[in-house]
Amino acid sequence: MMENTGTGGFFPAAKGRDGMEIGTKQAPFPRGAGVLLPVFSLPSPQGIGTFGREARRFADFLRAAGQSWWQVLPLGPTGFGDSPYQSFSAFAGNPYFIDPGLLAGEGLLSREEAGGSGRGPARVDYAALYRDRFPLLRKAFARAGGADAGARRAFCAENAGWLEGYSLFMALKTHFGGREWLAWPEDIRLRRPAAVERYRAALRGETEFWKFCQFKFFGQWRRLKAYANARGIRIIGDLPLYVSLDSADVWTHPELFQLDEGRRPVRVAGVPPDRFSAGGQLWGNPLYDWDAMRGDGFSWWRRRMGAAARLYDAVRIDHFIGIVRYYAVPRGSKTAEGGEWRRGPGEELIRALAAASPGAGVIAEDLGCAVPEVEALREAAGYPGMKVLEYAFDSGGGNPNLPCHYAPGCVVYTGTHDNETLAGFFRRAPRETVRFARAYLHVRFRRQLPAACVRAACASAADTAIIPMQDWLGLGNGARINRPATVGGNWRWRLRPGRLNARLAARMRGLCGLYGRLPAEEKTEKEK
Repeated sequence: MMENTGTGGFFPAAKGRDGMEIGTKQAPFPRGAGVLLPVFSLPSPQGIGTFGREARRFADFLRAAGQSWWQVLPLGPTGFGDSPYQSFSAFAGNPYFIDPGLLAGEGLLSREEAGGSGRGPARVDYAALYRDRFPLLRKAFARAGGADAGARRAFCAENAGWLEGYSLFMALKTHFGGREWLAWPEDIRLRRPAAVERYRAALRGETEFWKFCQFKFFGQWRRLKAYANARGIRIIGDLPLYVSLDSADVWTHPELFQLDEGRRPVRVAGVPPDRFSAGGQLWGNPLYDWDAMRGDGFSWWRRRMGAAARLYDAVRIDHFIGIVRYYAVPRGSKTAEGGEWRRGPGEELIRALAAASPGAGVIAEDLGCAVPEVEALREAAGYPGMKVLEYAFDSGGGNPNLPCHYAPGCVVYTGTHDNETLAGFFRRAPRETVRFARAYLHVRFRRQLPAACVRAACASAADTAIIPMQDWLGLGNGARINRPATVGGNWRWRLRPGRLNARLAARMRGLCGLYGRLPAEEKTEKEK
């Protein structure tokens, strides 16, 4: 958890321009830069990035490159579509990120078992991971025996509020062949007490396995984060606003969601037609029953934000607009076009989150249509909003994503995980967009635009500049992370070994030094 050192902590005195009172206000982020790279994209011989050696090498690279931040995507166990935004739990970690090499170092796996398959594939194969990784983790669990028994008991006790429900949920999913909980027998689907106790007793060994996975996940993450922090690298996490329908959260707390008597959603989340999809985006997540959450002081959200504050140094709240107003689509709709906007909890929730985690720095993902109430709430809380350079060049000099309009108190991205890479974007962009971008960025050729955008982001007045690793490398759309409104083929790109070298680090450090973004403790006397 961050301390109140001017790096995102909360300070007293907060009223927005409309007089909205939050009670505390977040301090500005210091001027700096960072890299967006999902953990699953790290190199490794394991088929997916892990918390092992390559993650530490990446932290070392970021330090050498003069960076202050490493931004990751959600770390939860992936469900539908392999998406980190459709997780089986809002609190649990993804077992795929547990590093087998570190387990071998504990004697729980042999070096041969942990060795993987050489360099590893260029893209994540989730079907292969599902087939191969869990048998490996079960071997480690079987061999663990009483090792770390005291630490494991303490971990389970500290996290019992979510871990008991999650471990039983995953044991039941395994027992029922991976089916979503809405397809389980009625007695356990509705969590009738006798059924819960019966299955808990019958599946005790399986629930212990899932607790073991979480114990190892959080232990390895804690050590990796400490390693990065010791090198001046802080972690920005990603907090999805919504949770997956097929999750332990909805199964264990149905009263907190807009469900019918059969526990099926009455309406689901999405967004209306936008630049990504003419029919809107139909996410399908269950919507919160904000009145029910308000009734107990938003305790579930306070626990969730507290957990995120322990996991990261700062948190990006995805789809921040949904806190002020949310888009509700009737269940069974084929597109999101028939939804309607409804009022969210707004400042009530923000006050609760600020009280629950007073040291957590927050970035508000406020992209999409401009809503004055959202801007007022964000300003009152002191949360920096987001600017995206890829959106800057299609509507003339008044576009608010152009760097000439930035002021301190925002975070600039060249693109997000939902965007094309810069190279891919400008390769496909309309001629008018390219012409304007060339004029604005003072370059002659289309091929120069990606590097010019990276420079413009670093040079801007934004407090923080976050550049996806693909854009530093100048990669095309083959390296794209996600295509919104599509299912399948996303969340798979991986960084090939050897792409991060001293030459790239020097280039990144040079830009950060030129534009005053080096970490304060690393600036030369002349720079200071």
